[in-house]
Amino acid sequence: MVFVNSPFCGTCKVARRMLEYIEETLEQDKFYELNATLAPDWVQAHEVTSVPCLMVFRQGELKDRLYTFHSVPYLLKEMGPYLV
Repeated sequence: MVFVNSPFCGTCKVARRMLEYIEETLEQDKFYELNATLAPDWVQAHEVTSVPCLMVFRQGELKDRLYTFHSVPYLLKEMGPYLV
């Protein structure tokens, strides 16, 4: 999973803390992080419309993306199938 964010985005900082909490709880690194301001070509090629964005890839293919980070339980519900 790739967490696309910007260092200038307050919502991204909150989302990052939620993802860090999930990783700590699972005791595994699950997320890669991409600063959108440093990779504009990649962001455009993958049609990222806003940040924060959590993108799920399986064998190099985009399977899902999430733009809403309501809460940790919400993230676990939405991303649960991909976290195992």
